[in-house]
Amino acid sequence: MATRKGRSWFRIISGALMALVCLVLLYQFWLFAQVVWYNYRPPGSSAIMREELSRLRDGNPDFELKYQWVPYEQISRNLKRAVVASEDSNFTEHDGVEWDAIRKAWEYNQKQQEAGRSKMRGGSTITQQLAKNLFLSSSRSYIRKGQELVLTYMIEHVMSKERILELYLNVAEWGEGVFGAQAAAKHYFNTSAANLGASQSARLAAMLPNPRFYDAHRNTRYLNSRVGVLTRRMQMVEIP
Repeated sequence: MATRKGRSWFRIISGALMALVCLVLLYQFWLFAQVVWYNYRPPGSSAIMREELSRLRDGNPDFELKYQWVPYEQISRNLKRAVVASEDSNFTEHDGVEWDAIRKAWEYNQKQQEAGRSKMRGGSTITQQLAKNLFLSSSRSYIRKGQELVLTYMIEHVMSKERILELYLNVAEWGEGVFGAQAAAKHYFNTSAANLGASQSARLAAMLPNPRFYDAHRNTRYLNSRVGVLTRRMQMVEIP
């Protein structure tokens, strides 16, 4: 009798595990299908946009995001260079993930936590940031990070570097409810993404790590210093 009960529980547990594995695989297939879709179609919104819109509508039910898709050729080369220089200088060379950068960021963040400091460093590439912005959320967990890595390799396998950068520049957050290069150019400089100059582009790129803060604090010493660095560095990077 005990043996039969043991076998019965084994079947239940193994069946549940198989069902879970199937669900995970179906979810990955669904994500892959979306990656293929976005290789050809512009997204109407992103996961981060929807998350931010929900947050902002808690205080203002009529709030609307600032977002307008523009194709790659209608985005200033200055902005492309500035963003690559700021966020991922090896963008055209890696396969989506720079493991050494992740390791260094993790070691730095561990030291910061031990010292009781809140400033953290990211080691994500532009492709990883696109995976998070387009499909995931701003939450921090090992499961989310793992899914981000899987999506990153999907994106790199399906999309060209030009398409990845085009998508990233269109869905990146640039302020309170401001998403994409076109909305950012209009919001900060009353111009179009195509007409952004070198200094303007460097300023937008410098804001990316903390766009909501810099939307409210546009003239900090650090931001101005970072703009100067990026203005010099942006001419030395390759863009697709």
